[in-house]
Amino acid sequence: MKNIKSYSILLSVVSLLLITSSLIAQDTLPIKTEDAQLQQQLENIAENTENEEADYTTLTEVLIYSNENPINLNKTNKDELQSLQLLNEIQINNLLSHIEKNGKLFTIYELQGISGFDLQTIQKILPYVKVTDNFTSAHFTTKEMFKNGQHSIVLRYGRTLEDQTGFSSIDSSSLYKSINSRYIGSPDKVYARYRFTYGTNISWGITAEKDQGELFFKNKQKHTYNWYEKSLNGKQKNGFDFYSAHFFLKNVKFIKALAIGDYQATFGQGLTIWSGQAFGKSSDIISTKKSGRGISPYTSVDENLFMRGAASTIGFKKIEATAFYSRKHIDANVSDTTDTGEAAQISSLQETGYHSTSAELADKDAILQTLIGGNISYKGKKLNIGVSALSYQLDVDLKRSLSYYNQFEFSASKNLNIGADYNFIHRNFNFFGEAAVSKNGGKAFVNGVLISLDPRLSFTVLHRYYQRNFQNLLSNGFAESSTAANETGLYIGLLAKPTNKTTITGYYDRFEFPWLKYQVNAPSYGNDYMAQFNYTPSKKFDMYVRIRTRDKQKNTTTDAVIDYLVPVKQSNYRFNISYSITPSIKLKNRIELIDYKLDNHKTQKGYLLYQDIIFSKLGNPLSITLRYAHFQTDSYDARIYAYENDVPGSYSIPAYYNRGSRLYIMLDYNLTKRIELWFRYSQTVYDNKQIISEGSLTEIQGNTKSEIKAQLKFKF
Repeated sequence: MKNIKSYSILLSVVSLLLITSSLIAQDTLPIKTEDAQLQQQLENIAENTENEEADYTTLTEVLIYSNENPINLNKTNKDELQSLQLLNEIQINNLLSHIEKNGKLFTIYELQGISGFDLQTIQKILPYVKVTDNFTSAHFTTKEMFKNGQHSIVLRYGRTLEDQTGFSSIDSSSLYKSINSRYIGSPDKVYARYRFTYGTNISWGITAEKDQGELFFKNKQKHTYNWYEKSLNGKQKNGFDFYSAHFFLKNVKFIKALAIGDYQATFGQGLTIWSGQAFGKSSDIISTKKSGRGISPYTSVDENLFMRGAASTIGFKKIEATAFYSRKHIDANVSDTTDTGEAAQISSLQETGYHSTSAELADKDAILQTLIGGNISYKGKKLNIGVSALSYQLDVDLKRSLSYYNQFEFSASKNLNIGADYNFIHRNFNFFGEAAVSKNGGKAFVNGVLISLDPRLSFTVLHRYYQRNFQNLLSNGFAESSTAANETGLYIGLLAKPTNKTTITGYYDRFEFPWLKYQVNAPSYGNDYMAQFNYTPSKKFDMYVRIRTRDKQKNTTTDAVIDYLVPVKQSNYRFNISYSITPSIKLKNRIELIDYKLDNHKTQKGYLLYQDIIFSKLGNPLSITLRYAHFQTDSYDARIYAYENDVPGSYSIPAYYNRGSRLYIMLDYNLTKRIELWFRYSQTVYDNKQIISEGSLTEIQGNTKSEIKAQLKFKF
């Protein structure tokens, strides 16, 4: 009865929102619909990885940079437009062909005369492009570079305000019994970055970060017992826990890209070489097709998804060749050591990036990873073909604790991957795909087609076939699972624009796992389907309704001699609305319901309701973003993820579960034209629990968790 009553209240609120929206009539600032799509994509990644505060810089930096430095459509190329991930290959090809045939554009709205560009598409790319006769040449001088380049310094600080168990006092004997029951360092999170950019041609910089619980000043270490010091093995150092530096040069004569230091390499559809993150299934069907950026600078603080060394891409006419070398220490769980204490064998790779306890510090930089590889590509107007190779080597053997489900996973010290990718445009059809093979003979294939039947109607069909023994620790192909292995599937996506005010998107994905998986002790299958309807009657108003249902199989939770599979079904129902009531005030509302059912157990239900108020600058130095959310779920399984606005370069996509409320406020103030300050405060209050994160190092005695974050940016 309680759930029924709650749902009734929510439905009443939906009705009120619909009535409110109908009263909005005047046009103001345009709603950035692409922001909503990006937020949904990040929400999906957070839900799949169960990581609420991952760094998505590598996925968003192109849009952020292009918003500040719009792409000149009269002086651009396919690679630059693909990097936005807002236009499909057919639209890009039509645009470039139009400019080549008819000459440069005089206004952005000339795009309406190009096939595939309607008002909605133009509105979507508007914040990131421009039309101008002022061209900047890549043949620059050092004097010009420093004169017109931009330096930026970013400093960030954050912490949880409540006392957490990991930072509480403990005596020597208690710590000895549970050595990892306390953090080594302070609760402060600290970030610093310096970067210089000159257009898209030059970038260099250094980034540093300290996470919560990590040590910054060695003399501030709280526990200094002799036996404790010995367990740390001298690995604690002064300063930041993670440093990253890069130098990057792009499009200077025949040098398409040159990277020294930290960088990323992404090619094809991600089966052979893809060192970073990638978008997956979402309401944006374009994101199913990956557009590898080749070599790009690394500016994130994820301590795993990057390469360290040197890479270069050179191009002559339609041929481009890339070679890269990477050598860096990575974290691993050491299972055996030599007489001198060096790692002789590891049981797993550690990818959290945290070094805040004795065990985590022991895993830090435990082994050496060496990557050597390259790509050679033919890039024509309508046909792209590439061949990639990657040699992966660890300086010790990786010997996993084998089980039935993981016996085909990589468990050695060396691997080799070779793959070929293609991209072909024929009229309104864009065919793409990649085939890859690993050293042990495991194979992976992905093939797809984007069909633009009409400017208002597009389809995507993608098929993948990943053998259970395909092994590649640097792949990121389109998949339901976190790895491109032991999976087959067929994805069908739809994008329809019945009118200038409405958009319908949806997909259906059928996937099968031919072999066992973690907590799935038999071959299994599942379905994922989503439908979304957007209504945008004016520049200031956007509303959508979305339904997404996923069903899978997993081991039963009941006691049984043999684990058998039972169905798991999750359905999410969302209503989202954004509208501007004045040029400087925007409101956003969302209501989301969830049903989660495991086998014949009782359905777990939940809801999330939030209100955003955004005061934009528009000539004033201060912007304010506010959110108040109320949530209730029957269990953690019925959790709901929601994107939150955060300081630039930082991301928050919390999982809402249990019962309570959450609010945050973020202030953005321009102290001068070159100095900008952000401050963010967030707080979650639970109504049905008095201990938060019980049993963990982040345990809080109470029902409230509060966090602060401050960031300062200098530009000169």
